[in-house]
Amino acid sequence: MDAGFDARLHADGVAFDARDATLLRTIDAEGSLNAAAERLGRSYSRAHERLDALEAAFGPLVERTRGGPTGGGTALTQSGRALLARFERLRAGYAAIAETTVVVLAGTVVERTGELGTVRTDAGTVRAIVPPDADAVEVNVRADAVTLHDPADAPPAGATSARNRFEGTVVAVESGDAVVRVSVDVGADAPLDALLTTGSVERLGIEPGRRVVASFKATATRATPAADAAGEA
Repeated sequence: MDAGFDARLHADGVAFDARDATLLRTIDAEGSLNAAAERLGRSYSRAHERLDALEAAFGPLVERTRGGPTGGGTALTQSGRALLARFERLRAGYAAIAETTVVVLAGTVVERTGELGTVRTDAGTVRAIVPPDADAVEVNVRADAVTLHDPADAPPAGATSARNRFEGTVVAVESGDAVVRVSVDVGADAPLDALLTTGSVERLGIEPGRRVVASFKATATRATPAADAAGEA
């Protein structure tokens, strides 16, 4: 399940993401796949392979012409432009919701390793970027940073300290045109929110009562001094 500005569109097991959108836009601007790959610093063979995979899943995205007075080139098809427009609407939907969806977990820093620290909260321990001079903190978790997993497919606990992992139960599903806000009870004072596409919600059977695993990167999680501690300082 995908969240936030890692927005993705899915078809036949292939995910179209921001990197793919950049490739299509650059092809459109440069007029050829070769020029687009060079401009982006990607190998032509890999760009060509990726484009083939996208077209197998999403349909014809570019139209190639050979020779002629203009020397040939590559242009986006109507389907390619429609896919880009759909992706941008999805990103805009994520952005609008994420700006107002932040869960704050109050906690105490119990360990530090450079800029990263371990914070004990009611929901469990959280790895986050922590301030150097405060132990009482508030951990801010944006909905666009949270990814949801089926418990059977989730990364195992302790597999990496780079990701925070919480098991919980879906308590609310708020649908928009293309983006769905899913609230998950993980044992904190407030539910943890995540953003999914409508397709992901349908495909993965997300509904109230569903057990899920929520994860988010430690490096995308920032703790600030708690309000009371800041006032005392």
